[in-house]
Amino acid sequence: GHDQLPAPRNVTLLSKDFDMILTWAPGEGSPPNVTYTVRYESQEQMNKWIKVPQCKNIHRTSCNLTCVLPNFFVKVRARVKAASGQFQSPWVESQFKEYHLDVELAPPVLNVNLKENLLHVSASFPLATCVESFSWMYDLNLWEAGSEDKKEYKGIFRKKTVTINTIALRGNYCVSARSSFQSIDFKHSEFSRPVCVLLNHTG
Repeated sequence: GHDQLPAPRNVTLLSKDFDMILTWAPGEGSPPNVTYTVRYESQEQMNKWIKVPQCKNIHRTSCNLTCVLPNFFVKVRARVKAASGQFQSPWVESQFKEYHLDVELAPPVLNVNLKENLLHVSASFPLATCVESFSWMYDLNLWEAGSEDKKEYKGIFRKKTVTINTIALRGNYCVSARSSFQSIDFKHSEFSRPVCVLLNHTG
Protein backbone atom coordinates (compact mmCIF):
# COMPACT_ATOMS: atom_id res chain seq x y z
CA GLY A 1 0.00 0.00 0.00
CA HIS A 2 3.00 2.35 0.32
CA ASP A 3 3.48 2.66 -3.41
CA GLN A 4 -0.02 3.98 -3.95
CA LEU A 5 -0.90 7.58 -4.65
CA PRO A 6 -4.19 9.03 -3.42
CA ALA A 7 -6.91 8.26 -5.98
CA PRO A 8 -8.53 11.10 -7.94
CA ARG A 9 -11.79 12.34 -6.39
CA ASN A 10 -15.16 13.50 -7.76
CA VAL A 11 -14.66 11.63 -11.03
CA THR A 12 -17.58 12.75 -13.18
CA LEU A 13 -18.54 12.28 -16.79
CA LEU A 14 -20.47 15.39 -17.62
CA SER A 15 -22.01 16.88 -20.67
CA LYS A 16 -21.50 20.59 -21.09
CA ASP A 17 -22.02 22.88 -24.07
CA PHE A 18 -22.32 20.02 -26.59
CA ASP A 19 -19.24 18.22 -25.23
CA MET A 20 -18.80 15.09 -23.11
CA ILE A 21 -16.02 15.72 -20.61
CA LEU A 22 -14.50 13.66 -17.80
CA THR A 23 -13.53 15.83 -14.83
CA TRP A 24 -11.92 15.03 -11.49
CA ALA A 25 -10.12 16.57 -8.55
CA PRO A 26 -6.66 15.57 -7.29
CA GLY A 27 -6.70 12.99 -4.51
CA GLU A 28 -6.42 14.28 -0.95
CA GLY A 29 -2.74 14.94 -0.21
CA SER A 30 -1.50 14.39 -3.79
CA PRO A 31 2.03 15.57 -4.56
CA PRO A 32 2.20 18.60 -6.90
CA ASN A 33 3.64 16.89 -10.00
CA VAL A 34 0.93 14.27 -10.52
CA THR A 35 -0.11 13.25 -14.04
CA TYR A 36 -3.34 11.56 -15.04
CA THR A 37 -4.32 8.93 -17.58
CA VAL A 38 -7.86 8.33 -18.82
CA ARG A 39 -9.52 5.32 -20.45
CA TYR A 40 -13.11 4.68 -21.43
CA GLU A 41 -15.42 1.71 -21.82
CA SER A 42 -18.56 1.45 -23.92
CA GLN A 43 -21.57 -0.74 -23.15
CA GLU A 44 -21.09 -2.34 -26.56
CA GLN A 45 -17.82 -3.83 -25.31
CA MET A 46 -17.85 -4.19 -21.55
CA ASN A 47 -14.54 -4.81 -19.73
CA LYS A 48 -12.56 -3.45 -22.66
CA TRP A 49 -10.98 -0.21 -21.47
CA ILE A 50 -9.79 1.86 -24.41
CA LYS A 51 -6.89 4.29 -24.25
CA VAL A 52 -7.42 7.99 -24.95
CA PRO A 53 -4.15 9.13 -26.56
CA GLN A 54 -4.64 12.85 -25.85
CA CYS A 55 -5.36 12.15 -22.16
CA LYS A 56 -2.28 10.14 -21.26
CA ASN A 57 0.07 11.54 -18.57
CA ILE A 58 -1.68 14.91 -18.58
CA HIS A 59 -1.42 17.52 -15.82
CA ARG A 60 -4.91 18.96 -16.23
CA THR A 61 -7.93 17.54 -14.41
CA SER A 62 -10.29 17.09 -17.34
CA CYS A 63 -10.42 15.16 -20.60
CA ASN A 64 -12.72 15.95 -23.53
CA LEU A 65 -14.07 12.64 -24.82
CA THR A 66 -16.60 13.94 -27.36
CA CYS A 67 -14.79 12.98 -30.56
CA VAL A 68 -13.27 9.86 -29.01
CA LEU A 69 -16.66 8.22 -28.47
CA PRO A 70 -17.19 5.34 -30.91
CA ASN A 71 -20.96 5.68 -30.90
CA PHE A 72 -23.11 8.58 -29.72
CA PHE A 73 -26.06 6.26 -29.07
CA VAL A 74 -24.36 3.90 -26.60
CA LYS A 75 -23.61 4.54 -22.95
CA VAL A 76 -19.96 4.95 -22.02
CA ARG A 77 -18.06 5.54 -18.83
CA ALA A 78 -14.50 6.60 -18.21
CA ARG A 79 -11.88 6.07 -15.55
CA VAL A 80 -8.80 7.95 -14.45
CA LYS A 81 -5.70 7.19 -12.39
CA ALA A 82 -2.90 9.36 -11.04
CA ALA A 83 0.82 8.70 -11.40
CA SER A 84 3.96 10.30 -9.99
CA GLY A 85 7.38 8.77 -10.52
CA GLN A 86 6.96 5.01 -9.99
CA PHE A 87 3.83 5.53 -7.86
CA GLN A 88 0.30 5.08 -9.13
CA SER A 89 -3.17 5.45 -7.72
CA PRO A 90 -6.02 3.01 -8.21
CA TRP A 91 -8.35 3.68 -11.16
CA VAL A 92 -11.55 5.57 -10.32
CA GLU A 93 -14.58 5.16 -12.58
CA SER A 94 -17.30 7.57 -13.57
CA GLN A 95 -20.97 6.79 -14.02
CA PHE A 96 -22.33 5.81 -17.48
CA LYS A 97 -23.55 8.50 -19.86
CA GLU A 98 -24.79 8.51 -23.43
CA TYR A 99 -24.05 11.51 -25.61
CA HIS A 100 -27.34 11.43 -27.52
CA LEU A 101 -29.46 11.23 -24.36
CA ASP A 102 -27.39 13.25 -21.93
CA VAL A 103 -25.92 16.04 -24.05
CA GLU A 104 -26.48 19.49 -22.57
CA LEU A 105 -26.85 22.36 -24.95
CA ALA A 106 -25.40 25.85 -24.79
CA PRO A 107 -27.21 28.87 -26.18
CA PRO A 108 -26.13 29.76 -29.71
CA VAL A 109 -24.27 32.96 -30.53
CA LEU A 110 -26.42 35.22 -32.70
CA ASN A 111 -25.22 37.16 -35.69
CA VAL A 112 -27.66 39.96 -36.48
CA ASN A 113 -27.43 41.97 -39.68
CA LEU A 114 -29.86 44.73 -40.71
CA LYS A 115 -29.98 45.56 -44.42
CA GLU A 116 -32.60 48.00 -45.64
CA ASN A 117 -35.88 46.55 -44.34
CA LEU A 118 -34.62 43.04 -43.68
CA LEU A 119 -33.17 41.71 -40.46
CA HIS A 120 -30.99 38.63 -41.07
CA VAL A 121 -30.36 36.48 -38.00
CA SER A 122 -28.12 33.43 -37.95
CA ALA A 123 -26.95 31.29 -35.05
CA SER A 124 -23.58 29.69 -34.51
CA PHE A 125 -23.00 26.78 -32.17
CA PRO A 126 -19.81 25.80 -30.32
CA LEU A 127 -19.81 22.29 -31.82
CA ALA A 128 -17.04 19.76 -32.09
CA THR A 129 -16.65 18.67 -35.74
CA CYS A 130 -17.59 15.07 -34.92
CA VAL A 131 -21.14 16.10 -33.88
CA GLU A 132 -21.80 18.72 -36.55
CA SER A 133 -23.91 16.32 -38.58
CA PHE A 134 -26.51 15.93 -35.83
CA SER A 135 -29.79 17.69 -36.48
CA TRP A 136 -29.16 20.71 -34.27
CA MET A 137 -31.84 23.36 -34.52
CA TYR A 138 -32.60 26.64 -32.90
CA ASP A 139 -35.69 28.58 -31.83
CA LEU A 140 -35.69 32.33 -32.23
CA ASN A 141 -37.80 34.96 -30.45
CA LEU A 142 -38.38 38.52 -31.65
CA TRP A 143 -40.03 41.16 -29.50
CA GLU A 144 -40.22 44.88 -28.95
CA ALA A 145 -38.05 45.88 -25.98
CA GLY A 146 -40.20 46.15 -22.87
CA SER A 147 -43.00 44.02 -24.31
CA GLU A 148 -43.86 40.47 -23.29
CA ASP A 149 -45.36 39.70 -26.68
CA LYS A 150 -42.83 37.52 -28.53
CA LYS A 151 -42.97 36.30 -32.09
CA GLU A 152 -41.56 32.78 -32.18
CA TYR A 153 -39.67 31.10 -35.00
CA LYS A 154 -39.27 27.42 -34.15
CA GLY A 155 -37.14 24.53 -35.35
CA ILE A 156 -34.76 26.36 -37.67
CA PHE A 157 -31.94 24.17 -38.95
CA ARG A 158 -28.75 25.55 -37.44
CA LYS A 159 -27.13 26.57 -40.73
CA LYS A 160 -30.19 28.51 -41.91
CA THR A 161 -30.59 32.25 -41.58
CA VAL A 162 -33.92 33.72 -40.49
CA THR A 163 -34.92 36.78 -42.49
CA ILE A 164 -37.44 39.12 -40.88
CA ASN A 165 -39.17 41.87 -42.80
CA THR A 166 -38.98 44.95 -40.58
CA ILE A 167 -40.95 47.38 -42.71
CA ALA A 168 -43.87 47.45 -40.26
CA LEU A 169 -41.70 47.50 -37.12
CA ARG A 170 -40.70 50.69 -35.36
CA GLY A 171 -38.55 51.07 -32.29
CA ASN A 172 -36.14 48.92 -30.34
CA TYR A 173 -36.53 45.21 -31.17
CA CYS A 174 -34.68 42.32 -29.59
CA VAL A 175 -33.87 38.78 -30.69
CA SER A 176 -32.79 35.84 -28.58
CA ALA A 177 -32.35 32.17 -29.43
CA ARG A 178 -31.90 28.77 -27.86
CA SER A 179 -30.31 25.62 -29.24
CA SER A 180 -32.63 22.67 -29.59
CA PHE A 181 -32.22 19.00 -30.33
CA GLN A 182 -34.75 16.27 -30.95
CA SER A 183 -33.41 13.15 -29.28
CA ILE A 184 -35.68 10.75 -27.45
CA ASP A 185 -37.16 13.75 -25.78
CA PHE A 186 -36.92 17.31 -26.98
CA LYS A 187 -34.04 19.23 -25.42
CA HIS A 188 -33.10 22.84 -25.47
CA SER A 189 -30.63 25.26 -23.95
CA GLU A 190 -31.32 28.47 -22.12
CA PHE A 191 -32.06 31.43 -24.36
CA SER A 192 -29.08 33.55 -25.41
CA ARG A 193 -28.65 37.10 -24.18
CA PRO A 194 -30.89 39.39 -26.25
CA VAL A 195 -29.42 41.38 -29.11
CA CYS A 196 -31.41 44.58 -29.72
CA VAL A 197 -31.56 46.81 -32.80
CA LEU A 198 -33.29 50.09 -33.50
CA LEU A 199 -35.65 49.70 -36.45
CA ASN A 200 -36.95 52.42 -38.80
CA HIS A 201 -35.68 55.11 -36.51
CA THR A 202 -36.61 58.54 -37.76
CA GLY A 203 -35.17 61.83 -36.67
